[in-house]
Amino acid sequence: MSESIRIAKSTTRLLVLRHGQSEWNAEGRWQGQADIALTPDGIQQARQAALKLGSFDLIATSSLQRARHTAEIIAEHKKIAGLHIDDRLKESHIGPWQGLTYAQIEAGWPGFLDSRRQPEDFEPNHQVVDRMTKALVDIANKCRGGQALVISHSGVIRTLRRELNVSDTRLENLGGSWFEVDAENQLRAGRIVAIIGQLNSIEAL
Repeated sequence: MSESIRIAKSTTRLLVLRHGQSEWNAEGRWQGQADIALTPDGIQQARQAALKLGSFDLIATSSLQRARHTAEIIAEHKKIAGLHIDDRLKESHIGPWQGLTYAQIEAGWPGFLDSRRQPEDFEPNHQVVDRMTKALVDIANKCRGGQALVISHSGVIRTLRRELNVSDTRLENLGGSWFEVDAENQLRAGRIVAIIGQLNSIEAL
């Protein structure tokens, strides 16, 4: 087997999605690692996504209930047992911004949001990238050469894409990004998708 064929067969594709709408999403509050439940709309979004998504060898999720509940709904529809739950897939720790609205953050920290500055006690980007990368590589190694669905959070997905020097955009609920882990455990980012929004595509990278 040639090296290029070996690498292609060993490459694992991961679709990493944001969870369904949570109670604080509906109120416009920044959540961070606060463990907030899905709204009824969020539950319905997860059900809609389950109907649109293709097949996966494994489903993994953040341990926070808004992600875990989303993953459980999709896994039940797909008849996939044994969710892989990983704390490293959690949203960033956002310190004093937890529970605040955009207006409250702007009032307390003028200009921080526009310039992407972070307050004291906000989890550093390099730490987010390190834990997310390790989590995705470990997931890839559980279904090497296959395809996994990962339910996580907007902030960490966007931070990872920026670190990988690809386009970054706001993610709606059940929106996200394709990633690949190759035979050398190198992570690459692919296209952004919106499963129940305007980008109704889950095409290959």
